[in-house]
Amino acid sequence: MIADRLRDAIMRGSLAPGAQLGEADLAAQFAVSRGPVREAMQRLVSEGLLHSIRHRGIFVIELAFDDVVDIYRARTALEGGALELILDGRRELAAAALAPSVAEMTARAEAGDAAGVSDADQAFHEALVQSSGSPRLVRAARTLLIETRMCLGALQTTYPDLREQAREHVGLREAVAAGAPERARKLLVEHMTDAVERLRPRISS
Repeated sequence: MIADRLRDAIMRGSLAPGAQLGEADLAAQFAVSRGPVREAMQRLVSEGLLHSIRHRGIFVIELAFDDVVDIYRARTALEGGALELILDGRRELAAAALAPSVAEMTARAEAGDAAGVSDADQAFHEALVQSSGSPRLVRAARTLLIETRMCLGALQTTYPDLREQAREHVGLREAVAAGAPERARKLLVEHMTDAVERLRPRISS
């Protein structure tokens, strides 16, 4: 529970990049002893969301543009692997699983709700990986999706038109549902490549 709350705080920016975490403060905040807090922090260190500096403490990671490139390269490989499993007999299951996040993203985009679109975007990619049926891909994707939200910071989205963001995901779901593997693969790669280019001017190298 504590690890989940820390992940959420890091993802949403309430624990900012570079912030130092104190066991005593967090234990008081969560109304628990320091032991579970220490264990949760070490779990996030092993996941790469926190890092430990000897004699100084534990800090939230900070992401440079090289990290952004690496995150999206890893996501392309991981979600591409999930897509291959989906296209090999799990297409209908995936199309159904992706439908709620696509509908929510479209509605949030029409309402001009950037944070809502971003939440639905994350739900879409979580559903995509979960539809692969691979627990290991799901575990690996969790950290990458949190890091993706960290890349955005307070921006929530890099799309000037939220409806364009929604349309990209509608198109990917339709390609999965239609059983168009080449189109689905192409749309996924283009989506990831475009995300890196949108973030380039916003994150220091």
